[in-house]
Amino acid sequence: MAFQSTFPFEAAASRADALALLRALPAREGHWDELRDASGALREPWRRFFEWLGDEGVAGLDVRTASIAQQIRDNDISYNVYADKGEPRPWALDLLPFLIDEGDWALIERGVIQRARLLDALVADVYGPQTLLQRGKLPPALVYGHPGYLRAVKGFKPASGQFLQVVGVDLARGPGGNWTVMSHRTEAPSGLGYALENRLIVSSLFGDAFREMHVSRLAPSYSQLISTLAQLARTTIRDDTPDAGAQQRDVRIALLSPGPFSETYFEHVFLARYLGVTLVEGKDLMVRGDMLYLKTLAGLERVHVLLRRLDDAFCDPVELRANSTIGVPGLLQVMRAGNVIVSNVPGSGFVESPALHGFLPGIAEALLNETLLLPGVPTWWCGERAAREHAFTQLDDAFLVPTWPVPAARASDGPPGMASGTQRLAAWRSRIDDTPDAFTIQQPLPYSCTPRYESGALGNRPSVLRAYAIADLNGGWHVLPGGFTRLAAQGQASVSMQFGGSSADTWVLSSQPSSTFTLLPSPLQPADLARKHRTVSSRDAENLFWAGRYGERAENNVRLLRLILGSLESNDAGAMFSTLVELALQFGLVQQGDMLANQSPQSFERTLVANLHESTGTASIGQNLASMARSSGEIRGRLSNDHWRTILAARNDFRDVLLTLTPAVASSAGEARGKARDNRVTLMDALERLAMQLSAISGAQGDRMTRDEAWRLQFAGRHIERVWAMATMLRVVASHGQLATPASFDLLLQLFDSTLTYRSLYPGRFEVAALIDLLVVEPTNPRGLYGVYERLCTKLDDISLAAGSTRHRPFNNLLPPAASLPPLERLCATDASGAYAELIDICNRIAGWVSAAANEISARYFSHANTLAAQVSP
Repeated sequence: MAFQSTFPFEAAASRADALALLRALPAREGHWDELRDASGALREPWRRFFEWLGDEGVAGLDVRTASIAQQIRDNDISYNVYADKGEPRPWALDLLPFLIDEGDWALIERGVIQRARLLDALVADVYGPQTLLQRGKLPPALVYGHPGYLRAVKGFKPASGQFLQVVGVDLARGPGGNWTVMSHRTEAPSGLGYALENRLIVSSLFGDAFREMHVSRLAPSYSQLISTLAQLARTTIRDDTPDAGAQQRDVRIALLSPGPFSETYFEHVFLARYLGVTLVEGKDLMVRGDMLYLKTLAGLERVHVLLRRLDDAFCDPVELRANSTIGVPGLLQVMRAGNVIVSNVPGSGFVESPALHGFLPGIAEALLNETLLLPGVPTWWCGERAAREHAFTQLDDAFLVPTWPVPAARASDGPPGMASGTQRLAAWRSRIDDTPDAFTIQQPLPYSCTPRYESGALGNRPSVLRAYAIADLNGGWHVLPGGFTRLAAQGQASVSMQFGGSSADTWVLSSQPSSTFTLLPSPLQPADLARKHRTVSSRDAENLFWAGRYGERAENNVRLLRLILGSLESNDAGAMFSTLVELALQFGLVQQGDMLANQSPQSFERTLVANLHESTGTASIGQNLASMARSSGEIRGRLSNDHWRTILAARNDFRDVLLTLTPAVASSAGEARGKARDNRVTLMDALERLAMQLSAISGAQGDRMTRDEAWRLQFAGRHIERVWAMATMLRVVASHGQLATPASFDLLLQLFDSTLTYRSLYPGRFEVAALIDLLVVEPTNPRGLYGVYERLCTKLDDISLAAGSTRHRPFNNLLPPAASLPPLERLCATDASGAYAELIDICNRIAGWVSAAANEISARYFSHANTLAAQVSP
C-alpha cells in the first residue's frame, strides 16, 4: 500500500518518485505493525517523521544508507561472533530509527524501574536472609541449581546496599500493542555502547526530524551512571586505606573487558572512551593487601570501581571458575573488604533464568507489596509438575528453552533455545519428564514488526527493545530514554545478532524540547591543549615491547635463513658448515635435539625447512610471526590500518606457503630432487617477500605510532633483540676462527646489512680491522653494534624518566655506557692462538647485559615484581 494521503508533497514528479520508494510490505499476520494502524494510515510518530523528512529526504534514503555503511567502516564498528572463528563482522545498523511515543514510554519507564527495584531486592534477599526460599516463593532448585548463583557471595552486603547498578530489560510489543517483558539482563548487560554509537550515526542523518520531534537525549543517563559509580568509589576510601585524606582526589574507574575476542569488544572500547574510564583486562590488574591495583608503566595505581563486562564465573579464578585466565585472582576478597566496588556485584546471573518469569508476580508481592506493571511472557517451569502439565494441556507448540545456561559440551542434549523456533511439545515429552528442572516452556509471542528501509522499499522485521535502568545513590532508578533495539534476521521469528539480526537507533519522543547535555568533548581551546598522555597500562606496554622484539627476531631469522640456504649451495659450504649450524642453533632455526652427529648439508637444510612452522620450535620464523600478530592484536588501537594489515599478511602469506612445501611422494630419485628444487625456489621467493613485509612493519613501528612512553618500550624491545643478534653473530663467527675467511666476511656484512657501505668505503679490500670498525665501532652505521647499543641505553634512560620512579636502580648499572666499551685497537688484537679474544668477550658481555635489561624491564614495568613491597607497604 502507498501512503499517498499522508505526505504533503508539492511537485508531482518528486511525489511519484517518493511514493515509489515508500511502498511498504505488510507486517506479518498476527504481529503488531509499528508503522501503520489497522486502516493502513501511518501511525502518528511515523507520520511526523516522514513529514519532517520530506520528499527530498525520502528520495535520498539510499544515500543515507550508504553513509551508515561508510561510517561503520571508518569507525571499525564490529561484532565478534564465535561461529565466525574470530573474524569480526561489520556492525549491522538499520537506517530508520525505532520510534516510541511519549505515552508508551511513560509506561515502559515505570515498569522497567519497578523491575530493577524488584531484581535488586531479589538478589539482596537470596544472598542475605533468604526469606523467599523460606516462604516457598522461589524454588531452591532455581537458585542453587543455577551456575549464576555464587556461594562465595553469600553474606556479602554492598556498602550502598545495592547489588545492581545497571539492569537491562528486554521488551516486545505483542499483537494487541501491549508491552511484555521477555527477559532480564543483570550479570553484565550489553548494548549500552552500541546504543550510543547507533544514536551518534542515525541522529546525524536525520537532524531536522531528530530536533523537531524532541527526541530524548541519552547523555544524561550515561552521566548518571558515572556519577553513581564515582560516588560509590568514595565509600572505598577510608582512614585505613592508602587513599586516606584524599577524599577530593579523582577516583579510578575501570571497565573490565574479557578482551579482543569478546563478542562485544568494540562496545567495551567505545563505552570506556565515552565515559572517560580506563579499559582493562584481568591481566592488567593485581591484588595486594586486599587492594586492587592497575599495573601501569609508572607503577601500581589503585582501582576503586570496576564496571564489569566480564561474566560472573570468570571474575576470580581463586574463588569462582578456577580455569579462568581472564579474571583477577583475589577480586572477591577485595570486594568483601570494602576496597573496591564491582558493578554489578557478581552473582546476579541466576535471575536471568527464563523460568523466573512464572514466580516474579508472587515475588513482587512479597518483596515490594506491588503488582507488576509490565507482564512477563507466559512461562512454565517444568520442575513443577502442575505447571508442566498445565503447559502441555494449553499448548501444542511453544518455545522450549533451557532453565539455566547449558555447557557447550551438553548443548545437544538440552532444550533447543529460542533461536531454534517453536517446538512440538509432545515430541519432547519423554526428555522433559527425565530432567524436568532443565526445561522451561514459554508461550510464543509474535513480536511487533518495525519498519526498515530495504533496497528502495519499506520492509519490516520483528523487534525487541532492551531498556536500561541505572541506579542512583538514593535507592532510586533512572531509565535511559532510548535503548538498544534489535531486529530479527530475514525469515527468523526470534531476535539474535549472532544469527544475522540487525539493530536500530531508538527514539523516545517528547512533547518538551530535549536537553542539550552531552558527554562528547566540547571544542578545545589552545589553553586546553596541555601535553597530557593517557595512562599506559602495563599490558599495552608489554605487548608493544614484545611486538618490537618478535618483529626484530623475525627479521633477523629471515635474513639469516636466506643466507644459510644460499651458503649451503656454495663451494664454501663445507668450510662454513659448523659456523652455519651454530648460528642456526643460537637463533632457534633448529633445536639442539635436531642436530645429529655427522649431519650432511642436505639433511641440515631439510631440518631448517621443517622447523619453520608455528607449531615447531619456540623461536621459529612462523612462531615469531604468530606471536607478533598476537601481541599487535592486543594493541590494535595503536596501529594504523595499513600497519595491522601488513602484520596479518606477513603471518598468513608465509603460513600459506609453508603448507605447499609438504614433501610429496616421488616415483624416482630424480623426481624427488626436482620437487626439492621447486620447494627451495618457492621458499626463497616467500622469504624475499616476507623480508619486504617485515621492513614495512619495522618502518610503521618507527614512523606511524604515537611516541609515548609505551612506544619507547617498543623501540627498546626491537633494539634489545638487534643488539643481542649482532653480538651473537660476531661472537659465533669469531669463535669459529673465521673472521678472516672471505665467505664469513661476506656473511657478516650481509647479516649486518652493511655490504654496500663497506664496498663504498673499502673497494676491493679485504681487511678484518675495517670490518670490525664498520660493524662494531663506526657511529654513523645504523647497524653498528656500539651505535645501536648506545641508542638503546639512551631510550631506556628516557623510559625511566617518563615512569618517574626513584625506587629502581638506574639502567646504567646494568648497561655500562658506550664510552666505556673497548676501542677498536683492543677489538682487533689477537691472542697467542690467533683468536679475537677481546671482541668475543665484549660480544658475550653485551649480549648478557641486554638480556638482563629485558628481564629488568619485565619485572619493573610489566609484573612490577620489584615495586610491590615498596608501593603497597604503609
